[in-house]
Amino acid sequence: MARLGAFCFPGTGHLNPLAALARRLQERGHSVVIFGVADVESRVKAAGIDFCLIGQSDYPPGTLGKLDHQLGEMTALEVLRFTMDRISNTARMVLRDGPEAVRSVNVDALLIDETEMANNVAEYLGLPFVSLALIPPLVNDNRYPPFYFGWSGSQKWWARLRNEIAIRVLTRVAAPIFDGVNEYRAAWGLKVGVPEDGLSKLAQITQLPRAFEFDIEPLPPHLYYTGPFVDARQRPAVDFPWDRLDGRPLVFASLGTLQNRSREIFRKIADACAGLNVQLVISLGGGLEPARLGALSGDPLVVRFAPQLEIVKRASVVITHAGVNTVLESLAEGVPLVCIPLGNDQPGVAARVRAHAAGVVVPPRKANAKRLRSAVRAVLEDESYRRAARKIQAAMSEIDGLEQAADIVEDVLKIRMCVRA
Repeated sequence: MARLGAFCFPGTGHLNPLAALARRLQERGHSVVIFGVADVESRVKAAGIDFCLIGQSDYPPGTLGKLDHQLGEMTALEVLRFTMDRISNTARMVLRDGPEAVRSVNVDALLIDETEMANNVAEYLGLPFVSLALIPPLVNDNRYPPFYFGWSGSQKWWARLRNEIAIRVLTRVAAPIFDGVNEYRAAWGLKVGVPEDGLSKLAQITQLPRAFEFDIEPLPPHLYYTGPFVDARQRPAVDFPWDRLDGRPLVFASLGTLQNRSREIFRKIADACAGLNVQLVISLGGGLEPARLGALSGDPLVVRFAPQLEIVKRASVVITHAGVNTVLESLAEGVPLVCIPLGNDQPGVAARVRAHAAGVVVPPRKANAKRLRSAVRAVLEDESYRRAARKIQAAMSEIDGLEQAADIVEDVLKIRMCVRA
C-alpha cells in the first residue's frame, strides 16, 4: 500500500475530479491525503479522504467565498489578472507551508494539479510526482494554443507562430509568479526553472478523452488522455422539483460554481429561450439566490443548485460557461452544447467543442439574447450537433477515466499491489 499526497486548486471544478481519483486509488488499497485550505476541509473529509491543513494564516475560513464572489462578477481579462494574482498568492503559501506539511504525513509520492506549484515541493523533498490536468493539459508545443485563447489546434505555420507569440505573452504576464517560485528554488539549492519544467517526467494525466482533443499527432511525451474523473457517490444530494418538468425539450443552463453571479447573463439566457418550445432550467451554482434574479422571460425553473448528473441525462441542450466538467458530463450523455466561455481555461474547452462540431460557441461580448437564441435553435434543430456529441459519447463509453488514471498512477509510481481480475 502506498501513501499518496495531493495538491489541488481549491475550487469545485478541481476538487470533485481529484477527490474521485483519490477515492478510486483508496479502493485499490492505497491511502490519500489532500493538502488544502480550511474552506475545503469538510468537503474532503466528507469524501472519505484524509486532509492536511496548509495556509491557515493566508486563507482563514470564509476566504474562498469572498474570492469566489469577486471572480463571479468578472469576465475576460479581468478574470485572467485576478487568477494570476490568486495563483501567485497560493504559490507562496504552498511553497512556504508545503514541505513541512508533506513531511508531517510521510507520503511516498505526490499527485499535483497542474494549476498548483507543488511540483517544486516534490523536487525539493526528492519525491516522485504525477501531474494531473483537471483542465485542458498544459502542453509545451506550439501546435496547441494556450487554453486562455479560443483557438483551434493546428499544424499550419501561421497558427504555430500565433501560438508561440501567445505563449510568450502569457509567460511574461505570469513572470511575477515564477519569480516568486524561483526565489524558493534558489533558497532550497534547486536549479532556477522555467514554467515548462513544472510537469512530471513520469506522467501527465488529463481527464480529457482523446476523442475530445484537437486532432494533432504525434502526442507530447508522457501525456496520457483518459476520461472524466466522475464519482457520482461523492456528489451531495440535492433536492430538485422534478414534478415541475413539463415534458418539453429541456435546456439546462449552468455557469458553474465560480463565475455564476452575473444576473445579466442569466437574464439574457432566459430571454433567448423564451418563445422557443423548450423548458429552461437554470442552476445558479450557489452564486445567487433565485429570488435575486426577479421575474425572468419565459418563466424558467431557477434553482440554487441542481443535481447536474441527473439533469444532463434529460437535457436536449446544455448552455454552459464551458467549464471542463460540465462539458465532459454533457458529452458523456451525448448532449450538444451552447458555450459562453467567460475566462481562464474555458475558451480552450469551448474551442474543442467547436473543433468537434458538438456545439456552438458564443463569445461573452456577443452574448445578447438574439445570438443566444440563434445558437440554441441551431443546436436543437440541426441534428449534426447531436451526432457529433454522440460520436464523442461513444468513444467515452468505451473507457473508464478513473480506472485508466489509477492504472497509470500505479504503473509510473510502481505501486501496483496486485493484478486485479
